[in-house]
Amino acid sequence: MSDFSIDLPKIPIGSFVSGIVDWIEGNLGWLLDGITLVLRYILNGFQDLLQLLPPELFIPILAIIVYFVTRRDLKMALLSFAGLLLIWNLQLWNQAMMTLALVISSTIVALIIGVPLGILAANNDSIHSVIRILLDFMQTMPSFVYLIPAVIFFSLGNVPGMIATVVFAMPPAIRLTNLGIRQIPRELIEVSDAFGATPRQKLIKVQLPVALPTIMAGVNQCIMLALSMVVIASMIGAGGLGYQVLVGIQRVDIAMGFEAGLAIVILAIILDRITQSLITSGQKEADKR
Repeated sequence: MSDFSIDLPKIPIGSFVSGIVDWIEGNLGWLLDGITLVLRYILNGFQDLLQLLPPELFIPILAIIVYFVTRRDLKMALLSFAGLLLIWNLQLWNQAMMTLALVISSTIVALIIGVPLGILAANNDSIHSVIRILLDFMQTMPSFVYLIPAVIFFSLGNVPGMIATVVFAMPPAIRLTNLGIRQIPRELIEVSDAFGATPRQKLIKVQLPVALPTIMAGVNQCIMLALSMVVIASMIGAGGLGYQVLVGIQRVDIAMGFEAGLAIVILAIILDRITQSLITSGQKEADKR
C-alpha cells in the first residue's frame, strides 16, 4: 500500500509575529523606554515605601491595619503578625517586600487598565465581543509565553516581570467588572434614567456602587494571580521571593525553596483575607442601597 500524503504550505504565523515585533522595536522604541521608566519609578516607589519602616515597626502596624480592615478579626490579625514575624525570622524580609511591591504595583496597573475596559465592555456589546476573544486568548495562553515579548521589549529585570504579571493578572478584573455591571437589576437603571441621570452620574452613583462586590472579587483574583506569577517572572530577572524559589530549584535546595514558598503563601493569605473583607463590606453597602 502506498503512503498518501499532502504537503500543505506552512502558514507563516511566526514570521508575521516576528515582523510585528521588529516594527515595534524599530518605530516605538521611545514609547517602550518611556513605559520602562514609568513602571520602574512606580515599582521602586512602592518598594521604598514598604521598606521605609524597620520590620519591628512595620509588622505591628500592618497587624493593626488587618485587625480593623477585617472588622476586628483578632485571630486574623494575630496570624498576620505571626506570619510576618516568621518571614522576618527566615531573613526573607527584603525579598518579601520586593515581592509585595511587585504585586501591588502590578495589581494597580492591571486595575487601571482592566476596570475601564470592563466598563466599556458592559456598556457596548461590540466591544464586549472583541474583548472576550482577547481575554480567552490571554487566559488560555501558557504563562511562560508572556515572558518572551516582555524580554524582547523590556530586556531583563523587574520591569519585564511586572509587564508579564500585569498581562497575566488583568483578565479577572475585566471580566468581573463587566459581569458586575451587567448583573445590575434593570429597574435601577430605569429609575436612574427616569430621574434624568447622565451616563456619568449613572455610572458613578448607580452602576459602580452596586457592582462593587463583584469588582472587588475581581481585585482579589487579580492579586492572587499576580502572586502566582512572581516565581515565573523571576525567570526573566524579577527579584523577590520568586527568585529565591528559582535559586532553590536550580540548586535542588529544598529548604531554600520551601522557606520562600512559605513566605509567598503567608503574603497570599494576608492579602486574600483583606480583600475578602472588603468584598463583604462592599456587599453590605450594596444591600443598603
